[in-house]
Amino acid sequence: MQNKTILIVDDDINIGNMLETLLGKNGYSTLRAYSGSEALLVLQNHTPDLILLDLMLPGLNGEEILPKIKDIPIIVVSAKIGIDTKVDMLMQGAADYITKPFDTNELLARICVQLRKNTPKANTLEFDDITLDKSDRSVRVNDTFVKLTKTEYAILFTLMQNPKRVLSKDFILMQIEDMTPDCEESSLRTHIGNLRTKLRNINGKDYIEAVWGIGYKLKS
Repeated sequence: MQNKTILIVDDDINIGNMLETLLGKNGYSTLRAYSGSEALLVLQNHTPDLILLDLMLPGLNGEEILPKIKDIPIIVVSAKIGIDTKVDMLMQGAADYITKPFDTNELLARICVQLRKNTPKANTLEFDDITLDKSDRSVRVNDTFVKLTKTEYAILFTLMQNPKRVLSKDFILMQIEDMTPDCEESSLRTHIGNLRTKLRNINGKDYIEAVWGIGYKLKS
């Protein structure tokens, strides 16, 4: 199952029903709206992962509501085939444009592309060759697992949350105190040294730089 919800905005009941059936068979949940005004009302209570938007709608048309929708990918599905209309819709924020009649496999592919683009990597942090997965507290360098202590993980997590900053020792200690209570200023240098060694042992690169008199930063 896709576990994604798609809002179908189309006043043609037959097309809407066909899309709802097609999407349901492919694991998507659906919402329906039959006019531009109704679509905006639906969006007040729901946040779909993607919108299929017809342009020729009663009341507020697709061109009018498109600029009002933010942070949700929109695929325009319209019988309007003019290149000027397509360009205008894309410039106004549409993620894609497909003309009616359309091939259902092509539509599904376009939907898949947009959802893949907009899938947040909420559980991972990345820097250079390092990937940190917050869900299971794992760290990999070039897909090689790196076994870290709780303190080493907390330090790396803090550095990767601030990849462009030089972090003072006090800042690092303050950030990691909830994740690891056994690190003090006197032992921070040792923990960072061990972390640097473990990361360096994977591919010979040194990812952590000591900035004299200030603290530490990541380097690629």
